[in-house]
Amino acid sequence: MSEEIEIEFKSMLSQIEYEKLLRYYNITDDQFVIQTNLYFDTADFQLKQQGMGLRIRRFADTAEATLKVPQPIGLLEVTDKLTLTEVDQALQKNQFTSEATEILARLQSLNISLSHLHLIGKLITKRAEFTIPEGKLALDESWYSDQHDFEFELEVLDPEYAEADFEKLLKKFDLPFRKTQNKIVRAVTAQREQDKEMEGLQ
Repeated sequence: MSEEIEIEFKSMLSQIEYEKLLRYYNITDDQFVIQTNLYFDTADFQLKQQGMGLRIRRFADTAEATLKVPQPIGLLEVTDKLTLTEVDQALQKNQFTSEATEILARLQSLNISLSHLHLIGKLITKRAEFTIPEGKLALDESWYSDQHDFEFELEVLDPEYAEADFEKLLKKFDLPFRKTQNKIVRAVTAQREQDKEMEGLQ
């Protein structure tokens, strides 16, 4: 189990802008990592109501579960390591894993049990992540439901770093600042819209 404070800023990109940044930073194919994000909540979205997010993230040979809890500045990330088998079982059951013991203990204090936590969305990201003077920069290409998008994400350690500083960084590349929903919100919203469309066809 690990804990850390996450302070991040993000802005959506067009494909042309995304490709321009890949060229600027000389990103090569071997720098990309594919990650599958599985998002969980209760049927009545108790985590969302408290501004929290719960995900399992699977890589090629490792996996982890993370609970994000709002803080005065940034988010507290509580992370439990998982095996790929545990992730496969969670996906098969559409239910969160019983192996994320620290996360489940935290949720239990909120009267949220394992049996309440179901899969609500899935998103696959192809990410290039590297360090720049301002912090850790990720250039993301993501797929979820019938959606496909591109994103500029900066994670910083300095609690004094503000949105205005982030906008200055974007202006360096002639990029506008676009208010961006978190991946979990985008994935869940797209899944719900797709489900409604499927219901309408039945």
